Amino acid sequence: MDTIKEKKPKVFAVSGIKNSGKTTLVEQLVTRLTQLGYKVGVIKHDGHEFVADHEGTDSYRHKAAGAKNVIVYSKTKMMMVQEHEEPSIEKMIAYQKDMDIVILEGMKYSAFPKIEVVRSARSKESVCDPETLLAIVTDVPLETSVPLIGLNDIEGVLEIIKEKILSPLN
Repeated sequence: MDTIKEKKPKVFAVSGIKNSGKTTLVEQLVTRLTQLGYKVGVIKHDGHEFVADHEGTDSYRHKAAGAKNVIVYSKTKMMMVQEHEEPSIEKMIAYQKDMDIVILEGMKYSAFPKIEVVRSARSKESVCDPETLLAIVTDVPLETSVPLIGLNDIEGVLEIIKEKILSPLN
């Protein structure tokens, strides 16, 4: 009996210390990967307790009244605010099962394969586990066994992603 295998997105992280340039790199990767025809999702870790709703909105009022989940939708968008202890990364990836690629922003201590950003204005060394590193995007001459890619070399980063993440053998 043939079974349909559920598609799972390819997942990798863009990591580094605070203000190292992770968001800029993720933005560039999303743009380029989308141009190449991939459906891309992003999961961003926020070290602060962000506010998804703002006082005065209907959805804020529903949450304030005690609703555990609130979904706001329109013709082209949907947002769900859901109470969690701390959602697992696996659960958040499962929400993006229709994507080809999911980029995790942050998560430098995770076991996911990652591209680390080390920018001289913020740091002079890698902070990620070398076992998880695919490459380091940097303007610092580091001693490492992984490829070093220039801060503005988005095509170099894409080559690593194509080879290590998107290749059919992975």
